[in-house]
Amino acid sequence: MKAMILAAGKGERMLPLTRTCPKPLLQAGGKPLLEHWLQKLEAAGVRDIVINTAYLGEQIEAYVRARKGLATITISQESEPLETGGALHFALPILGQAPFLLVNGDVFCGVDLSRVIARAQVAAAGAYFVMVNNPEHNPEGDFVLGSEGCVYDKKMAAEQGGALTFSGISVINPEMIRRYPRCRQKFPLREIFSWGIKNRTIRGELYSGYWLDVGTPERLAELNQYMRETL
Repeated sequence: MKAMILAAGKGERMLPLTRTCPKPLLQAGGKPLLEHWLQKLEAAGVRDIVINTAYLGEQIEAYVRARKGLATITISQESEPLETGGALHFALPILGQAPFLLVNGDVFCGVDLSRVIARAQVAAAGAYFVMVNNPEHNPEGDFVLGSEGCVYDKKMAAEQGGALTFSGISVINPEMIRRYPRCRQKFPLREIFSWGIKNRTIRGELYSGYWLDVGTPERLAELNQYMRETL
C-alpha cells in the first residue's frame, strides 16, 4: 500500500518556529516530525511514499534527497498550498488506483499502522478513519463512530454516544476522490469526508493510546517531554 504525508501547510500556529523551517522538519525527540512518520511507515512495510510540499518545500525536498531509507519517496510539489482536498486531487496521478494510507504530518501517534492497513483493506470502500478521544483543544470532537464501525456526522452524537476526534490518519480509496462532484483546485478534504459519510462509505476504529496534534510550540514542547520520559 502506498502512503501520503500531508506536509504543505504554512504552520502559522507554530510561529515563530516555522518562520524559516517547515513544520514537518521541526525536531521532536532529536529528529524531524517527518522522520518519525517515515520510519513508522517503513516499519509497517510501506515502500512507496508521497509527500506534498508548498511552503518552504525545498527544505523538505532536500531532506528527502539526503535521507537513506527503505522507501521510495515522491514529492507532489504545489506552487501554493492547495488545502487537503486539493492536495489529494492534485496527487491522484501519483497515488494510483489502489487505496492509500494518508497521514497528517503534524500529528504524532503510536497506533500500529500495519494493523490499520490490514483492517482498512477489509472494511473501507471509501475511507477508513483512526479516531481518538477528544483532546482539550477539540472537546466536541469531529465525527461519531458507531458501534458497528460506521462513521457518522456529529449530529448523530446523542444517538450514538458522543463524537470523537479524527486523528489525521486514514486509508483513502482514491475512487472516492474521483467521484466527488465538487473537486476543484483548492478545497478541504473534510468536504469529501462529509460526502462519504452521507453515502455510508466511511468506517473506522478508536485508538486509545498516545496521540497529539503538534500544532503549536506548546504542544511540540509537550511531545518532546513525552519522548524524554517514555521513549
